[in-house]
Amino acid sequence: MPASVLLFPFTDYWWFYAAFTGFVLLLLALDLGVLRRDAREVSFREAAAWSAVWIGLALAFNYLLYRYALARLPGDARLTGIPGFDPDAAAGQAALEFLAGYIVEYSLAVDNIFIFVLVLRYFAIPSRYQHRVLFYGILGALVFRALFIALGSLLLRFHWVVWLFGAFLVFTGLKLMFAPERGLEPEKNPLIRLFRKFVPVTPEFHGPRFFVRIETAVHATPLFIALLFLEVTDIIFAVDSVPAIYALTDEPFIVFTSNIFAILGLRSMYFLLGGAMDRFHMLKYGLALVLIFVGLKMAWLNDLYGGKFPISVSLGIIAAVLGASILLSFLFPKRQVQAGDSAATPR
Repeated sequence: MPASVLLFPFTDYWWFYAAFTGFVLLLLALDLGVLRRDAREVSFREAAAWSAVWIGLALAFNYLLYRYALARLPGDARLTGIPGFDPDAAAGQAALEFLAGYIVEYSLAVDNIFIFVLVLRYFAIPSRYQHRVLFYGILGALVFRALFIALGSLLLRFHWVVWLFGAFLVFTGLKLMFAPERGLEPEKNPLIRLFRKFVPVTPEFHGPRFFVRIETAVHATPLFIALLFLEVTDIIFAVDSVPAIYALTDEPFIVFTSNIFAILGLRSMYFLLGGAMDRFHMLKYGLALVLIFVGLKMAWLNDLYGGKFPISVSLGIIAAVLGASILLSFLFPKRQVQAGDSAATPR
């Protein structure tokens, strides 16, 4: 099937996007409004249970997408006229692309958790309020990812953009592998410095509130500054992750849904792994190799294989590299963490 032909074009499947978005908003409303109405610390057992729920939902959605494609694609007049089109193979391809995209995005999310840990420690966010910051941070991330995905679907129609994104991913992978780690410096972030010029910030917390009125002026609390910094870092993460998944699939709907499912599981993963990130110190090298691979796939391998490098091979390579990096992390544990790297005092 030609790469330019989409299985789920937005004009025909806009209701797919609307229904999925409504489902996600319902889950988020249930999470914040019912299950977590009171501010409290999230236990390891609860985080593990929710991680299993989010992963289970993603896999269930992938299966339903596969079954729907099996039932719908044979009757799609746009596709049946394409010589050699096999609806069964196309349905399987879509399911594998979703799974590969979800694994890549979920793995990148694990690496991003280290930044989240540093941010929340830097601003000394109490444990009982961390879920609230992460919830609204992820809500903002959903909006920005949707914008990035829509923009990417437009830009990638031009082949030179595909080459540019592929080269960018290779560069990002090499930088992740060889560049030294830098400390966290939120006070030097231009957006936060600009925000502080216009909105005063209280030095202390005011419960779970992001803003508080003191005398006649509205002040932001450290909780909101932490949220703002998380949003900025997620936008930076999206610059890497969205092109990475577009290297695995041309379908914006698969990019959108796999990305969203990975983000939804980010909060529970934070509480599950936040205290043990040093155990996965080799993961960054695995992620670097994955980014290099998907960059080469986007810029070179797809053309080499007639427009689409086999997704089953891609999935096997990604799973093997990530699995090996996790295994090596346990076989060769990190001996010592510098005290100054793990925390800082808020200002």
